[in-house]
Amino acid sequence: MMLGTIVNTLAVICGCVVGLLVKGGIPEKVSNTVMNGIALCVIYIGISGSLEGGNILITIMSMAIGSVIGELIDLDKHLNQLGRYLEMKFSKKSDIDISIAQGFISASLLFCVGEMAVVGSLESGLRGNHSILFAKSILDGISSIIFTASMGIGVIFSSIAVFLYQGIITIGASYLSAILSNDVVSSMTAVGSLLIMALGLNMIKACNIKVANLLPTMFIPVILAIFGIV
Repeated sequence: MMLGTIVNTLAVICGCVVGLLVKGGIPEKVSNTVMNGIALCVIYIGISGSLEGGNILITIMSMAIGSVIGELIDLDKHLNQLGRYLEMKFSKKSDIDISIAQGFISASLLFCVGEMAVVGSLESGLRGNHSILFAKSILDGISSIIFTASMGIGVIFSSIAVFLYQGIITIGASYLSAILSNDVVSSMTAVGSLLIMALGLNMIKACNIKVANLLPTMFIPVILAIFGIV
């Protein structure tokens, strides 16, 4: 059941190791340009995914309800605290220009929020089909090389987030199979795509959206389905 998630986690770790090895050989100017290019691709993926499916009313309800929950819990604050803890443990005084917290949070959100993470994990849990997560593993492995080369060792800790997030969805899917209809999954991926777009906008510094506080929005369609709204 967990094979797809395990492969995805290992792909991120391997990509990060390669990224650390080539980090010193990439000029900062080139690294920044590559990151901006990736950010634009992330925005495009978010826009295209949000337009492909999902009931717009359910999407709006999910964003409204989930954002309130996220702000009350303040997931962004807790993730930043975890990132700063990792920074104190693993960073060197000479690496003050590198934010482990930034790398950890940005990579975790990028690898976990997308349509492939949700649908792939659901497919693994419901049908034992790992093909989507295998494809995602290739993409995440390549992305983690570039991310690590640009943002440092913090990216490697996102592998923990990938394992926990996708693992929970995979295991939970087997227990929630009765309510995970195509409409529910479509709504979840539409909301997740909006979060990807927000992450891309943050990456190019067009705005400063607390994407972590919007994470609960992805699971509101499941709750609405339990009450028969979806």
